[in-house]
Amino acid sequence: MKYSRVFINSLAYELAPQVVSSSDLESRLAPLYQKFRIPMGQLAALTGITERRWWPKGHRLSDGAIAAARKAVNETGIEISELGAVVYTGVCRDQHEPATACRIAAELGVSKDTAIYDISNACLGVLSGILDIANRIELGQIKAGMVVSCESARDIVDATIDHMLAEPTMQNFAQSLATLTGGSGAIAVILTDGTLPLKTTRQHQLLGASHLSAPEHHQLCQWGLQEAGHLLYREFMRTDAVTLLKEGVELAKHTWEHFLAQRDWVVEQVDKVICHQVGASNRKQVLNALNIPHEKEYPTYQKLGNMGTVSLPVTAAIAHDEGFLRVGDQVSFLGIGSGLNCMMLGIKW
Repeated sequence: MKYSRVFINSLAYELAPQVVSSSDLESRLAPLYQKFRIPMGQLAALTGITERRWWPKGHRLSDGAIAAARKAVNETGIEISELGAVVYTGVCRDQHEPATACRIAAELGVSKDTAIYDISNACLGVLSGILDIANRIELGQIKAGMVVSCESARDIVDATIDHMLAEPTMQNFAQSLATLTGGSGAIAVILTDGTLPLKTTRQHQLLGASHLSAPEHHQLCQWGLQEAGHLLYREFMRTDAVTLLKEGVELAKHTWEHFLAQRDWVVEQVDKVICHQVGASNRKQVLNALNIPHEKEYPTYQKLGNMGTVSLPVTAAIAHDEGFLRVGDQVSFLGIGSGLNCMMLGIKW
């Protein structure tokens, strides 16, 4: 996938307000820790995550997305009527139907010819949405579009802790550890063809993307509902973290080779990278496997945890605000998601 007239003009985000430390979660797991003589502090030691953020109880996902979307509109000054598509891409949704994008679009007041829909692709949802909008722009179908997402980890982490205490086994602990890294936040990305009169100076050119998959590993990380009784279901999430990392790194290596060849780049020509934020071990192994110096990557997982689809774009926004990403940098977004899918974007910042 190559692009010649697609620009990212806004990366507006909203962080959930409640800070939850890893020690807070461990205190709730004290009976399990005592049973297996696990010392307190292991969650942070194993993941590198000291805290994450959660929305308040009862928070509506579309509210977070709407807040981020309004920030993006204010930043760019774009006319709402110019949005040819509004796409919601979170793992978490308001309901099964209609699309969560519908309420967001209604609150923004989009025109009747705006395409409105949801996309689901695990932690790669926002990147998938960006490419979907980019394709529409490149084909001349629309001049601008918005990708929005909001993720919430509170409910699934609470359910997981309850399950860990109800079934206190080391296998359950191992399969549940990744869930405890979950954080919450929202993002809105506006893309245009570069011709609209905007008030923002942000104009990051999307150059191209590579996408490879390994669907034979679809069972390694699953989040959904399971039967808990007659007409009763409970939310669950389980992850084979060791195998997921191994196979994810292998897929990332092949995607990176494909990406560099497509862009006719060598590693040294990539000035900065933004990775999906999972944890310390994932960061180290991915960067080492791709021969990317660690100083070229900007991490946020330590304080924000894994925010699913929101993690990578929020990290890019913070890296931009902090001056890590600078005008003219050749930047790659590196995303690996359950499925397995791997997606890498090339951007001229």
